[in-house]
Amino acid sequence: MTKAIILAAGQGTRLRPLTDFIPKTMVPVKGRPIIEYQMDCFRNNDISEVHVVAGYKEDKLVVEGIQKKLNPAYDRTNMVASLYVLKDLFDGSSDIVISYGDIIFDDAVLAKLLKEHGDQISMIYDLNWLKLWSHRMEDPLSDAESFKLDAKGNVKELGKKASKEADVEGQYIGLIHVSADFAAKFFALYESLSGSDQLFDGKDFDNMYMTSYLQMQIDKGTILSGIPIEGGWVEVDSVEDKEIYEKMIEDGKMSDICKTLA
Repeated sequence: MTKAIILAAGQGTRLRPLTDFIPKTMVPVKGRPIIEYQMDCFRNNDISEVHVVAGYKEDKLVVEGIQKKLNPAYDRTNMVASLYVLKDLFDGSSDIVISYGDIIFDDAVLAKLLKEHGDQISMIYDLNWLKLWSHRMEDPLSDAESFKLDAKGNVKELGKKASKEADVEGQYIGLIHVSADFAAKFFALYESLSGSDQLFDGKDFDNMYMTSYLQMQIDKGTILSGIPIEGGWVEVDSVEDKEIYEKMIEDGKMSDICKTLA
């Protein structure tokens, strides 16, 4: 059995004014909220139990089939803190898929993660990230983060500022798998850091990035398996993203980027 978690507590400031009255994951693309595309994908891959961590404008996050849990500190915490709201799901009884709330991905992307995941933590990464990023911005490297693999194809570095294209062997898309056997251990490191006044990639404990936590897991010896794809997803992070994608859809140019939106 696999359970899904969607992280959707953030305020989505780069999508304002679209997020003035609704959470980011409810922003429509091609007339449908982002989260509805995700729910379709989960259903098509036989995942029926979907939990959503809500926060900002949570009363507007109304989607059939979800189990909603509030991060009451959404306005002063980041993703790992939001995920920790659902720590009880990490009891070792099931595999867990974690998705960011602002991505749309093809059924085949999730199917590959479910089929090829490793024994601990696994993540999808896009080998063709530059194609998507080139549609989104003039200087793709300005927004790219480092992503490096070891000889076995496991992730050894992610989430740092990339200074050159060689630092980016792929793009982490925000889709993670945690195996049942490892799930009960997933938050042990996080809990050991609670109350610490140290900074994590410039952020305090409450605002720790997911990539920072995953990097710490790697540094502690956790195997983070990388699962490559070649397109099949988009990130809706800004008003410009939405406008670019909808223009591509209108012009018939989306099929080689994300078939779900074509």
